[in-house]
Amino acid sequence: MTMTRLAALGHEEPPLLSLAQRLLSVAELGLPSMLLPGGEAFSFTMSGRKADDGSWTLERRGTSTRYAAITALGVEFLPEDRQRAVLAGRTAQEFTGLLIESLPAVTNLGDAALIAWAAAETGHPKLSDALARVQALDEPGHPQYTVEAAWVLSALAAARDTVDVEDRFSAARDRLLRARIGDSPLFPHATGPGLVPWYRAHVSCFADQTYPLQALARAHASDHAGDPVALAASQACAARICELQGEGGQWWWHYDARTGGVVEGYPVYSVHQHAMAPTALFDLTDAGGGDFGAAIRKGLRWMTEVPELGAGHEPLILDELGATWRKVYRGDPKKAVRAARGLGTRVAPNLRLKALDRVYRPLSVDRECRPYEFGWMLYAWQGGRI
Repeated sequence: MTMTRLAALGHEEPPLLSLAQRLLSVAELGLPSMLLPGGEAFSFTMSGRKADDGSWTLERRGTSTRYAAITALGVEFLPEDRQRAVLAGRTAQEFTGLLIESLPAVTNLGDAALIAWAAAETGHPKLSDALARVQALDEPGHPQYTVEAAWVLSALAAARDTVDVEDRFSAARDRLLRARIGDSPLFPHATGPGLVPWYRAHVSCFADQTYPLQALARAHASDHAGDPVALAASQACAARICELQGEGGQWWWHYDARTGGVVEGYPVYSVHQHAMAPTALFDLTDAGGGDFGAAIRKGLRWMTEVPELGAGHEPLILDELGATWRKVYRGDPKKAVRAARGLGTRVAPNLRLKALDRVYRPLSVDRECRPYEFGWMLYAWQGGRI
C-alpha cells in the first residue's frame, strides 16, 4: 500500500509530521480571510501590522487571479465540506468556474494557464473554454517567461485524457526542453531572448526551476508510453537544486542558468520551504523520478529553526493569525546584493563578492502572507496524484 505524503513524513521524521499538520491548519484558517468581500476573488497579499500591545493584524491588499487559481488547485484536495469552508461556500470546482468566467478579461498567459490547470484538475465542464483562452494568449514562436511556459505544459498534461491537446502539448514540452542553455541542468528566466535584459539573462530564480521540473515530470506521467527525455530533464534539475541546497535547508533564490550555480541565495522564501519545493519534488517522485524526501524534510525544518535569525527569533508561523511570514532577506537597499552579483557573474560566472555577506546580513523578515503560499502547501501535502 502506498503511503500518503503526510504518512511518509511521519514515518521518516515524526516531529516534522506535526509541523506539516500545523502548517496545514494555518492554511485552512488563513485562506478565508484572504478572500475579498463576496468570496469571488483572492487578495494579492496580507500585510502584517503590529499593534502597541505586540499583537498582529493582517490587512488585505490588491487582487490576484493567479493566486486564486493556485488556491483552487490546492483546496481541491480537501474534503468537500472543508473546501466550502475555505471558499465561502463553494467547492474548488465551483470556484474555478468563477475564474473561467473571468477569462475573457485575462491577458496574462500564466494566469490563464493556471485557470486551465485548475479546470482540468477539478473536472470542470468548461475546460475547453479555458484551454482556448490559453491558446489565444500563447503566440507561437514568441518567447515566454519560463514559469508561465511551465504552467502551460502542466495544464495541458492535466487535460490530455479529457481534451485533444496533443499538438499544443508537444509544442509546450519542446519549448521548455529547448530553453536550457548548453548542458546546464537548470532553466533560464525566459524561453528565449527578448524578455530579459542582456545583463541578467543568465540569472534565473527558484520558481524557474521548480515549475519546469514539475511540468516535465507531469508530462512524463501523462504519457502512456512515458517520456524518458522529459523525465531525465526534470530529474537533472531536481538533483542540482538539491545539491545546492543550503546547510540549514535553504532553497536558494537566484541561479546562473548557464553554469548551474548560485548567484544570490537570499531572500529565503517560506513558500519555497514548506510548499513549492515539496510540490515539485513530490510530483517528480510520483512520476517515477528519484526520492527527494531528505531534501524536502531538510527544507521544511527551516520553517522553525531559521538559522539566519538565531536562537529566540520571532516565529515565522503565526497560528492564531493564520499566517506564515513571507521571507527572510538582507534588507539591502534596492536589492543591491542581487544586482551586484547578477552583473558580476555575467562577466565572471564564479564571482561571489563575499564582502557583501558581511555588510548585508539576512536578518530582516518580510511580514506578508500570500494566498498561493497556502494553495501550494495544500497541494504539496494533501495531494499525491498525477
